[in-house]
Amino acid sequence: MAWNEPGNGGNKDRDPWGQKGKEQGPPDLDEIFKKLTSKFGGGKGGKFTGGANFNKVGVSLVLGVLAVIWVVSGFYTIKEAERGVVLRFGQYSQTVAPGLSWLPTFVDRVISVDVRSIRSMPASGSMLTKDENVVDVKMDIQYRVINPREYLFNVTNPDDSLHQAIDSALRFVIGHTTMDDVITTGREVVRQNTRDNIESIINEYHMGIELVDVNFLSARPPEAVKDAFDDAIAAQEDEQRYIREAEAYARSIEPTARGRVKRIEQEAQAYQQQIVLKAQGEVARFNSLLPQYQLAPEVTRQRLYLETMETVYSNTTKIVVDTKGTGNMLYLPLDKIMSANVESKPTRSANTVPAPQQPAQSNNRYQYPDTNSSNVRPDRFNTGRN
Repeated sequence: MAWNEPGNGGNKDRDPWGQKGKEQGPPDLDEIFKKLTSKFGGGKGGKFTGGANFNKVGVSLVLGVLAVIWVVSGFYTIKEAERGVVLRFGQYSQTVAPGLSWLPTFVDRVISVDVRSIRSMPASGSMLTKDENVVDVKMDIQYRVINPREYLFNVTNPDDSLHQAIDSALRFVIGHTTMDDVITTGREVVRQNTRDNIESIINEYHMGIELVDVNFLSARPPEAVKDAFDDAIAAQEDEQRYIREAEAYARSIEPTARGRVKRIEQEAQAYQQQIVLKAQGEVARFNSLLPQYQLAPEVTRQRLYLETMETVYSNTTKIVVDTKGTGNMLYLPLDKIMSANVESKPTRSANTVPAPQQPAQSNNRYQYPDTNSSNVRPDRFNTGRN
């Protein structure tokens, strides 16, 4: 039977709460703590007198457990693509490399920053060009963090600061470029100038960011004037196509022209050489005639005159002769006379043996006329020179 079971009158003195006949009720917590304290302390009034060693062991045990927890909580890991920025009481201390590291809890704090991943930030808007036109531009900026300390602490919000830098640089470049260049041929120039401006802003503020690429996605006029600009772009494309066709035609014609020029140059050089050689031959001929002229000037003069007249008359078919003293002119149609002689000349048969030619009476080329003969008029051969 339990000690507090009703009817167990002999065990009423065993009430641990010291009720001894009092009414049963909830135990008094304050009384219970006082009794436990007196038992552990072994003295009066709830004071510890004999448990000092126990108190020291308990405190040491608690402190040891807390120290273990504090040490274990200080271990952390930095991933391969990250760098850790350590803050000691809120101030920058160092940058740690990837791997397992330890820091004193409640003293240092580490912030991980990804330095390997390529981040992307879009930029777009309606902007005013140099020629006071409005154009809708879209760009995509790719960047990565190269200095975690500068990225975290040099600006308040690095991503927002970069977005403002991109927007400022883009509007500056578009504002100094005409709309035709932005939409058509100047897209690469706009992209490169925008990148240069963004990099200058990043370097000036030491944001710890490096640009990887700047992509020019689109540039188009507002919808209200889009059709007109499409026609303008089509016309410019036709212009470029015609230019390429003209260049191809020029490339096909140029070799022929160069060959013709080369041929004309060679002909001119050959003609030059021919004239030079001919002139040299004439000089040599006159040099050879000079001794003969010095020996017999009159005869040589007549000979030169006859040779010249022979050359002139051999190339003409009509001769007009002036009869001195009569005022009449004699016309000799040599072409008709020669053609009449050819027609009246009998056809020679194949068996006819041609008559032998008479040998020349003299070795000279010309038989000079006898000036004493009455049939020859010396004034016909007058050269007009004394």
